[in-house]
Amino acid sequence: MPILGLPQSSTPLKPAHFDVEKVFRPNILALHPYRCARDDYKEGILLDANENALGHSIARPSSSSHSNVPDELTPDLIQTLDLDLHRYPDPSHDDIKSRLASLRGLPNPAHVFLGVGSDEVIDLLMRVCVAPEREKILITPPTYGMYSVCAQVNDIGVVKVPLEFSGDAGEGGEKGRFSLRVDEVKKAIDADPSIKLIFLCSPGNPTGTLIPLSSIRAILDYEKFKGIVIVDEAYIDFSEPNASAVSLVKDYANLCVMQTLSKSFGLAAIRLGIAFAQPPIIQILTNTKAPYNISTPTAHLALAALSPASVSSMRTKISTLKSSRTALLQALSAIHDIGASIGGNDANFVMVPILAKQDDTLSKDSLKEVNRTREIDNTRAQKVYKSLAEQNGVVVRFRGNEPGCLGCLRITVGTEEENRTVVQRLKEVLRVL
Repeated sequence: MPILGLPQSSTPLKPAHFDVEKVFRPNILALHPYRCARDDYKEGILLDANENALGHSIARPSSSSHSNVPDELTPDLIQTLDLDLHRYPDPSHDDIKSRLASLRGLPNPAHVFLGVGSDEVIDLLMRVCVAPEREKILITPPTYGMYSVCAQVNDIGVVKVPLEFSGDAGEGGEKGRFSLRVDEVKKAIDADPSIKLIFLCSPGNPTGTLIPLSSIRAILDYEKFKGIVIVDEAYIDFSEPNASAVSLVKDYANLCVMQTLSKSFGLAAIRLGIAFAQPPIIQILTNTKAPYNISTPTAHLALAALSPASVSSMRTKISTLKSSRTALLQALSAIHDIGASIGGNDANFVMVPILAKQDDTLSKDSLKEVNRTREIDNTRAQKVYKSLAEQNGVVVRFRGNEPGCLGCLRITVGTEEENRTVVQRLKEVLRVL
């Protein structure tokens, strides 16, 4: 069954073992999407969408008086009122997609989908591909929690292949590292042909670990897997150059790469998620999404964020945050009650374990011996997390309940002042807990 809205192509899809039409649920392939009022015409006297022709009702400040202006209408929001807020948004936003395609090295907007955050993309992919109660997704914990949440909401199964952990996270030990177990993923595929989607978070959350493109390619090329590999790259801009799996999209029809404007672009509030894939996947997502999922204010800000000047500013800030990440890790490593960092350092956060409290009455030689073997203390980590937030005004994330993250706190790289503060408050809290 052809995909509605997708032009016919004689070019064979790669890899050869993948049939895109067999991945999507039959009811999705047969779906005739809702036709938006703006799908056909976007200019003229628009009397087709039952919009309010008199415009929005938000009071504006006048030159003579600021009375009756809502307190919420701060000066930075006034220009938003000049947008066509009484009209439904553009359902396609091809101008944004064009800039994203150019930024990530893809040929055209047909390779780009926009969602309300990456979470909408995650949910849509599950709904269009995975049959409730019968089929499954595969995840690699510790990983982003929304994969499991969306799976439960959609009543689909979850197969877990934990990342491999190596190293010693104790004080003075080798940095703990995570890696994708490609052979174990293949074994899971062999054992359960109902797996339709594989979610790989790279760089990982909470691990900060970048998955090598060679490992992703090995799964894409595995003939026994007939589904789609989704690579979640929310933090990719904080990683090394040329690490993005978007470079593989042109060669693999069974790949979907998710990104977002929330992290590197600093636009978490506008909720804009992105999917990069070959046109068949993008067309199905487009057919299935809500009619006007991206608001006009969001689109306005996103387009500005993707201008050359803004992209240059983004890259400058990333460079600053990466330097701050290095400095933060160095400062944390000097605190004796904190172990070596866990995972990779390819995101805008670090993850460190809290160690068991040492006996201050021991001699210096005895303390050195204890420090070499001191264990991670998950209970103490929870207490440190709560004390930081409730008594010290510093909020980090406790991740000690995730596989391989025992006793760990995940700390976002902040401003220089924020980083100095979190280090100082950690020292103070660890003295008393």
